[in-house]
Amino acid sequence: MDSSKKIFTILLSILFWVPLKSDPQIKNSSFISPSSVKEIREQLKKLPKDNIWWTVNGKDMAWNNKNLHQILATVNVHRSGQVSTLDYNLVNNINDTEVNTPVGLMNFETFIHHDESTVMGVVIAHKGKIIFESYPRMQEHEKPIYWSVSKVLPATLLRIYEERKQLDVNKPIDFYIDALKETSYAGISIRNILDMASGLDCSDNYETFESCYYLYSMSIGDGFRTEDAKDTPYDFVINTKIERNAPQGEIFSYSGVDTFVLAWLVEELSGMPYQDALSKEIWTKIGAESDASFIAPRYGIPISHGGFLANMRDMIRFGLLFTPSYKTVSEEKIISDEHIDLILTKGNPMLMQNLYQNIPTANMPDDLRHNIYQWDAVYENGDFFKGGWAGQGLLINSERDTVAVWTGYKRDEKHQAREMRGIMRELLDKTFEKK
Repeated sequence: MDSSKKIFTILLSILFWVPLKSDPQIKNSSFISPSSVKEIREQLKKLPKDNIWWTVNGKDMAWNNKNLHQILATVNVHRSGQVSTLDYNLVNNINDTEVNTPVGLMNFETFIHHDESTVMGVVIAHKGKIIFESYPRMQEHEKPIYWSVSKVLPATLLRIYEERKQLDVNKPIDFYIDALKETSYAGISIRNILDMASGLDCSDNYETFESCYYLYSMSIGDGFRTEDAKDTPYDFVINTKIERNAPQGEIFSYSGVDTFVLAWLVEELSGMPYQDALSKEIWTKIGAESDASFIAPRYGIPISHGGFLANMRDMIRFGLLFTPSYKTVSEEKIISDEHIDLILTKGNPMLMQNLYQNIPTANMPDDLRHNIYQWDAVYENGDFFKGGWAGQGLLINSERDTVAVWTGYKRDEKHQAREMRGIMRELLDKTFEKK
């Protein structure tokens, strides 16, 4: 092409905004786009029209789990200040450690990349340094959903308020929230709500649109709405008669409604939206790489029981607050030694024992001590764990100074996506076994 034709072509592209090439003009080798323009459009078109978004499985669930900011409204959990540096110490035997998996004995690295694995990302820290990091089915900058791992966040805030003498967890919830005085929650102690022992019959059950828990889910925007849905979760808790199936404080009964009530209590005590209280007390103080967020489909009300979205390294930063290496991310000791001792030693073992007595097909693990303050399980070796519905987990051991975070998805309807808890515990036990 001679010079006059080149000039004419350039002028045309400027005047009529015609691109000279169809290839990307800017390439950054350090950033990988997780989805093409076409893929985003196609995935959004796949969303169910007659049911809620999370009812899909497999690769569609994987995409949804890390792209909820493109599907639903969200509210921010803000970061602040310099990013805290997480150094790396990758000279260890984690990659090659053999663990028991659903597909047999194999090394950990091989398993998470195996076709039968649904792990999207794993980060492990020891003594404040990252010792393992892998993203088999996502990019490191993405902010996946952590589902029920979210539940420990309001409980953590309430323990902070408790230590400031702003809260007495032995008092009934309606002592602090007047709107609950004539409700099913009236008279239930905050401690029993924290420990998932309210005695109310509204455990996580999505079997029918008429179940107590599904009606709650509709009200907060986490269920497919029908004409029976209450306008907000506040309306649901105030106006719904929830039957009692046990005295409070007697048996563990898992319910996201309890978590919502705890987040509501955070709002009452802090005088601000729940997500802002989390920003103020924790996220602005840990040197997070990114703002986090909650999905909030109805009126900006965060889905506190399971809607937290965050960078995986930032979840490691949160976990480090519970370890001796907290100064890696915060000069302030946000999580006190008393808080950690509470988690490890102050649970009520009868709650889990009574639960397992009612499940003839399951045995309580020998090394399980108790649940407490929304943590699913505290173990004899000092592990404490919170899991998510579709393959997420946060595992901390303060004595060992380890934090592990992972996220994933369900392969199909039958897949429980719970295998990583046992695999991760075995991996860390073998890696840090006492010589």
